[in-house]
Parts: sequence; structure tokens; C-alpha cells
Amino acid sequence: MTFALPGCSEQCPYLAGKSGPLDFPIGQVRRVAPVRDTGSDDVDETRRNVLKLAGVGALVLAAGGLGAASIQYVQPPSVGLSSYPKVQLIDVDGRPLTLAAVESEYNVAETNLFLFNYPLRNEPNFFINLAPVNGQRPTVSNPGAWNVPGGIGTNGSIVAFSAICQHLGCPAPAIAYYPPTFCPGQTFNTPNSPAQPFYIHCSCHGSTYDPANSAHNLTGPAVLPLPQVTLVSDPSGNIYATGLSGPPVNGHLNSLQGDYGVGTTSQLTTETPVKLCSFPS
Repeated sequence: MTFALPGCSEQCPYLAGKSGPLDFPIGQVRRVAPVRDTGSDDVDETRRNVLKLAGVGALVLAAGGLGAASIQYVQPPSVGLSSYPKVQLIDVDGRPLTLAAVESEYNVAETNLFLFNYPLRNEPNFFINLAPVNGQRPTVSNPGAWNVPGGIGTNGSIVAFSAICQHLGCPAPAIAYYPPTFCPGQTFNTPNSPAQPFYIHCSCHGSTYDPANSAHNLTGPAVLPLPQVTLVSDPSGNIYATGLSGPPVNGHLNSLQGDYGVGTTSQLTTETPVKLCSFPS
């Protein structure tokens, strides 16, 4: 029997009953182990917190490892070239592109786009001959341009520029070369002519460039010129691309980085331009 005190629970385990004898002498000091109830809902908070911290640390380490592995695949190693290669241009018919062929087959009035990739596979470029249709000296009434910056050929009229707009990166055919009369009445005052009717125009947002002056800007919103491809010819008249001048190709921190090189040759292809005669005021 146990002895209940006022305010004590019904069973006070540390008190003996009135009639039961004590099992140790009165006055003897004894050590009593604390009562442990393994079925209790009480939890050691210190232990809980230590376990939580250990778990969080393990998750952080695991996440860090997974994160590094994920970044490796989301951002693959950069590919590209270490220098500009010399790449021979091939005509649309598969033959080597020569000065003679260009001067007899291409001129300022060409309505199709002629494109080739250089120096990387994802960097298209315009190939343009700005010589007048009749081969005579350019005038206001005989549109065209000779001796332009970077031009090659008999009269320095053959040029090439990036076919990716320098505003937000719209590629050809959204950005396109517009020959004379493509947009009737639309001309620009340029160093080459006070009423130049041919230009490179982007239908995405209206940026316009002057192919007779290193593709400098005629209208915004683009503020950078198009990169110009360096063209050269050999004694036989074969045409090669050997470099780029100007700012980087849009979308590339460096025009040599961002894809694989085109190899030793690059063939011209044709595209139909997107025509939109809408120019910023």
C-alpha cells in the first residue's frame, strides 16, 4: 500500500505505505536511479537538434554534389576555335567561288540572299556584290558601290557581313539584304550616296545597316555594326574567308567561341528574304 499526500498523484512511487516496513535503515543515504519510461512521448530536445543538424548537413553535401553534376550538363564545355581559319568559299552549284563567277553572276540588284557560315557552323553571313547591274560606274541613277571598305574584286565591290542582327540576334532571312527598288522610295543619305536605295534591314525591329560602309548603322534600335568577314582571293581568283572585323557576332562573347568550326570549305546557300518595308523614324 502507498501513502497519498495532498497534491500528490494517486500513486507516489517514492513514499512507502503506512503499514509496510522500510527496506533500508532510516538515515542511510541511498542513490536512486531516475525513473525512465520508455513508452513516454517526451523526447530529448538536445538529441533531436543534433540529429536535425546532422541530417541537414548531409542534405547540403548531397545537394552540392548533385548541383555540381547538374551544372556540368546544363553548361557544357565551351567549343570553338583558337584562331580564324582560311576557308575556301564554294558556289551554290558546288564549284569553287571565284571573282570571275561573282562579277558575272552577282550584282547589287540580286533579290535572293546568298549565305555562308564562317568561322563557326552557327554564324551565317551575307555574300554580296554591290557592283551595278550594267557594270558601269555607280551613280544615283545607276545604283551600286565600288571601292567599299573591305571590298574585293576588280572594283572592290564584293563584301560579306554577319547575317545575325546586332539588336536581339534575329538571323537571316528575318534580317536580309534589300536591293534597289525592294522598298520603292526608301533611300538613305550615306557616305557612299545621298540617296542610297540598297541596305541590310532587319524585319524584327527595324535595324538597318549600310553594306557600302562596313555595315554601319543607318537606323536603330541596333547601335553596333554587323561584323564584317575578311575576304581574300588567290592568283586563280578563288575566294577565301580569313577573319572577322568589328564587334563579336551577336550571341557570342567571342566570334570564335560557341560552336564547331566550318572546316576547310563553306558553301553558299540561297534564302528568300523576309520583306518588311517598315523603318524607324
